[in-house]
Amino acid sequence: MRTSNLKRKLKMKEPTIGSWLSLGNRGVCEMMAKLGGFDWLVVDMEHTATDFEAMTDLIQVTDLCGLEALVRIGTNDPLLMKRALDAGAHGIIVPQVNTPDDARRAVASAYYPPRGNRGAGLFRAQGYSDDFESYRRWAETEITVFVQIEHHEGVANLEEIMAVDGIDGFLIGPYDLSASLGHPGDFTHPDVAVQLARLADYARHGSKPAGIHVVSPDAAHLRRRLDEGFVFIAYGTDMLFLSERLTQESGTVRTVNGE
Repeated sequence: MRTSNLKRKLKMKEPTIGSWLSLGNRGVCEMMAKLGGFDWLVVDMEHTATDFEAMTDLIQVTDLCGLEALVRIGTNDPLLMKRALDAGAHGIIVPQVNTPDDARRAVASAYYPPRGNRGAGLFRAQGYSDDFESYRRWAETEITVFVQIEHHEGVANLEEIMAVDGIDGFLIGPYDLSASLGHPGDFTHPDVAVQLARLADYARHGSKPAGIHVVSPDAAHLRRRLDEGFVFIAYGTDMLFLSERLTQESGTVRTVNGE
């Protein structure tokens, strides 16, 4: 497996832009990888119907197209992380990390002993062979572990979570954060705004890289997030790129058809 360009850029806090795979389709994944101009793609296993076989296919396609594949696992679970990494994922995004103990659990699941407690196995990441040691050495320095901060408890513990060795950065989950404060989707509510402001301040001044998802593709929004100091930015999703273009074209079809 190749050296992680993403990990290098994140250490330098250089901007990286990727996108999200929600549909679980290999052809769509290949189009995203070849045509999107992205640095990386995330296979979403939390809010989609993507199963482990499809996940492995998407990681393989992304890898063969020269991009790095990350997996957002469904929960902070060592089995889910092990299966994603053994399939060849270059990184993991762990949802709902609220405490330093949550972060330490994620790191332990991502790394082999003595740093962690990840179990040894042979699959795609290990080259479909018994050369486990080569992969173990690679994984020790090249795997990326991002956590999602999406609860007010996580914001309160942000500095301590980021201080955990092995955590490479965080990704904001703004909707779930607003819901945890009792104001789902109301990002302008004072209680929510102050939490988001704290995360944005860390993005500018913190010791580790911060990320955010620009869910609805918009160039001005993307530029604003870059200017705010976010360096790990997910831009759109395969589903939204497709649905927005179809919505545009449906207007064309109706107009031409005289409706």
